[in-house]
Amino acid sequence: MKYRKLGEIMVSEIGFGTWGIGGLTEGASSYGPTDDSVSKLAIRTALGRGINFFETSELYGNGHSEELLGEVMRQDNCRDSAVIATKGGLTKYHGDRDLSIKGLRNSLTGSLRRLKTNYVDLYQLHDPPIEMIDKEVIDTLQELRKEGLIKEFGLSLKSPKDGARAIALGFKILQINFNLVDQRAWDCGLLDEAKRREVKLIARTPFCFGFLTGKITSLNFHARDHRSSWPKAQLEKWLEAAEMFDRINENKDRGLNVLALKFCLISEVFSSVIPGIQTPDEALENAAASQWPDLTPEEIKAIRNIYQKNNFHITAT
Repeated sequence: MKYRKLGEIMVSEIGFGTWGIGGLTEGASSYGPTDDSVSKLAIRTALGRGINFFETSELYGNGHSEELLGEVMRQDNCRDSAVIATKGGLTKYHGDRDLSIKGLRNSLTGSLRRLKTNYVDLYQLHDPPIEMIDKEVIDTLQELRKEGLIKEFGLSLKSPKDGARAIALGFKILQINFNLVDQRAWDCGLLDEAKRREVKLIARTPFCFGFLTGKITSLNFHARDHRSSWPKAQLEKWLEAAEMFDRINENKDRGLNVLALKFCLISEVFSSVIPGIQTPDEALENAAASQWPDLTPEEIKAIRNIYQKNNFHITAT
């Protein structure tokens, strides 16, 4: 496993996204049913393969993903070898946000309790409209850091186009959507601006909700799986995209998942990419991607060419 700097912390370039292991939540807002014993084994397998960066939220499973991480860290006495990032400020799926001093402190207190720790390495605001972030919000995050409750703070962006404003507000760590079919962060100049301003990025949704793994063959998702609520035409477009990009792997002993993950690490501004992991096998497969060579300039050019010639988003993301 290779490691990169995130603020003052060294993190595995392949991280562990925990939305999926949170399990069922209200409506179509999860990845379907889970088995906690499998989820905990996935966490342990990831740790064993050098993944030390775990990204979660109070929202995932209504805090259940945090609870699972906390249980493993305490049972295995491995908190000091893990880097835990969580998010707060979004209290309901597609709903209420609370960035008040009291709201953020209460959110962090709940996360610390579930994670069974007295600090988190990175605390992020969870996809707020950029207009909601004012001096009071920044001051609150800085106070939490001074108190030792968090080591670093950052912002999970609702949209990459808000990146320049976030950097101007003083954020040095940003989480963004970035993958083969969603290169908006590149198109809007955020990658260049982040490099110029010494801002680090975390790439989320590297597999575009699983479609860029090459493993989705059916569009019949569980009713509580958020993908069941997407228009069928959008899901079909993403299946088509997977086939297009996988052609770059022709005559190479490399899976689509590796291509997708390596693309999210093409620039040094990316500290880590956080694929969703639910099983030990997924932990093994994703961790192994770090060992593969970087994409060649010719491969990156081919990826950009496919992306620029196609519109992969029928609905807004």
